[in-house]
Amino acid sequence: MPNTPKADTNAPLPAKTAIVIGAGPAGLMAAERLAGAGHNVTIYEAMPSAGRKFLMAGKSGLNITHSEDMETFLSRYGTSRARLEPHLRKFGPAEIRAWCEGLGIETFVGSSGRVFPKVMKASPLLRAWLRRLADLGCNIHYRHKWTGWDASDNAVFSTADGDVTAKADITILALGGGSWKKLGSNGAWMKILIDAGIACNPFKPANCGFDVRWTDHLIEKCAGNPVKAVTLTCEDQTVRGEFVISKTGIEGSAVYTVSAKLHDTWLQTGSATVTLDLTPDRDLADVTARLAKPRGKNSLGNHLRKSLGLDATKIALIFEVTPREVLNDPAKLASAIKSLPIAIARPRPLDEAISTAGGIAWEELDDNFQLIKRPGTYCLGEMIDWEAPTGGYLITGCLGVNIL
Repeated sequence: MPNTPKADTNAPLPAKTAIVIGAGPAGLMAAERLAGAGHNVTIYEAMPSAGRKFLMAGKSGLNITHSEDMETFLSRYGTSRARLEPHLRKFGPAEIRAWCEGLGIETFVGSSGRVFPKVMKASPLLRAWLRRLADLGCNIHYRHKWTGWDASDNAVFSTADGDVTAKADITILALGGGSWKKLGSNGAWMKILIDAGIACNPFKPANCGFDVRWTDHLIEKCAGNPVKAVTLTCEDQTVRGEFVISKTGIEGSAVYTVSAKLHDTWLQTGSATVTLDLTPDRDLADVTARLAKPRGKNSLGNHLRKSLGLDATKIALIFEVTPREVLNDPAKLASAIKSLPIAIARPRPLDEAISTAGGIAWEELDDNFQLIKRPGTYCLGEMIDWEAPTGGYLITGCLGVNIL
């Protein structure tokens, strides 16, 4: 018998066709990996241009990932850690920084440990990324809104010239979550998947602000002001950082970190409270002793400023929520400053949230993010029911998943 040649285990896999629906970070990274592996990739995007929410996120400095140790980093993904960890260990913060460098975008670590491009903005990175995709042979069709599948299992897209269809060996759905509709992330895909028998959990805001019933006086005096060097506590979760007083309530990085806990508590009970420590570097005994010193002719506001170094915004917050009988008792006032309760009225609307929880239920996906009920179709990014705080974790979670 003639010798049968051995299979070449190093031979490339046969090229397949792939369509990527959604030109945000998750979709673009999936397209890059597929095209880099030799597959023929076409990207479809409903908006007139790619990465609109990505560009918005980079307006004040694109926080691309975080430099903290990997164990701490992975803990930020909460109950979804087990599903994301295998991917993030292969393509996590270090790999994302190297990937940026490969696009000609240098990065640096800020004082908070967050990682930013040296140019700070998202647009140079996105332009370089789109050039790479073009060099890899990826085609992008804009103003193509995905509306589902037809009877022949073709993906259907609505365009100005009527419906068009496409079919491929691999379909990537990367359509984003349910916030920032004007940037294309509207969650309209959820009904399509539910109608196809895919279980999805309702959207809820993540990394969002909250309404507080401020007095007109506080709004006039403090709206837009940051509150720095504080700790925020909601139930068993405490974070140190800063936040901003808005006309409607509170927002900012420290608030976003505890937003999941605040939101869930509010949903369950109809109320929620975040507790502030306005002097996290002083213990209660020190604060009490300083406040007990005679203030002479100083007003209470000046006494707080001089004895504790509190700024006008922190002092205004104290006066806003602290009863008069507490203000007049140094020991009680010290306790209030170390544990100042801010009652939450409600979360801000879903569309204002930086990100959303909810989406495709984990049990609908295999370990490679393929829909179990639709082999060959993969779902990535914020479409899935996971959440993470701001600080580079969201985008890392979108960039890190690799279906190959």
